Amino acid sequence: MSDTVKSNALAPVEHDLALIRVATEEAGRIALSYFHGHQELDVRMKGGTSPVSAGDLAADTFLREFLLKARPNYGWLSEESVDVSRTKRLTAPRSFVVDPIDGTRAFIDGRETWCVSVAVVEDGKAVAGVLECPALGYTYYASAGGGAWKGDNRLTVAPPRKPPVIAAPKKCLPQLQSAFPGGFERHDHIPSLAYRLAMVAEGLLDATLVRPTAHDWDIAAAGLILAEAGGLLTDLDGAPVVYNGESVVKPAMMAGPKDILQTMFGVVTADAFG
Repeated sequence: MSDTVKSNALAPVEHDLALIRVATEEAGRIALSYFHGHQELDVRMKGGTSPVSAGDLAADTFLREFLLKARPNYGWLSEESVDVSRTKRLTAPRSFVVDPIDGTRAFIDGRETWCVSVAVVEDGKAVAGVLECPALGYTYYASAGGGAWKGDNRLTVAPPRKPPVIAAPKKCLPQLQSAFPGGFERHDHIPSLAYRLAMVAEGLLDATLVRPTAHDWDIAAAGLILAEAGGLLTDLDGAPVVYNGESVVKPAMMAGPKDILQTMFGVVTADAFG
């Protein structure tokens, strides 16, 4: 990849998208080389609750070195190398927001629903994003104004089913029952939040609720893919998500087509996640 930006000039968004597509494909290969015990996972716990594996760290190292070599004036925010330079990511014209493996628990357990997530963020908004799902053989990607895609197929959120299919924690069920008195179907837990949002973008889910523990790296790429597919990712009051700010931890959120979210606004509240 020879498209290196050395000055303060910004690359065209389509060039950034092409760059992160190359990067996520290779990072996916690296992560896949650890999948199903092909290499030692060396699983450790961060903060006593969140696992990280050698596959996460190897993919993160590659992405950081590859992307920042190509875009040395961009900032960097990743789950596995958080705030390498906080000042730079807050002041850079654009920043990479990265989760080298979203769905690490699934990855460690040998389940296929994990992905490499990379977004380019400018002025608090994602302008390019890629989800590489190597175990599934899928690549989702989007750019601002360029649509959302899975491979060669353009994505669009589905017209709401009856009953709608919603992925949500069990604690949220009473409020969802109030929002959908005609009934709804609860989808089984999907450990990768990024992949879950892509399922909404693809029309496999009608909506999902997101616990108030998500971080920018979980959602930046997938949120753009969802938006370009015609969906929304908002807080529980309908406010849009802003990325790469002082805090990278997000409140409870919901995602889906506008009409379904309108049904949930004011009914599903933060109390549901208690």
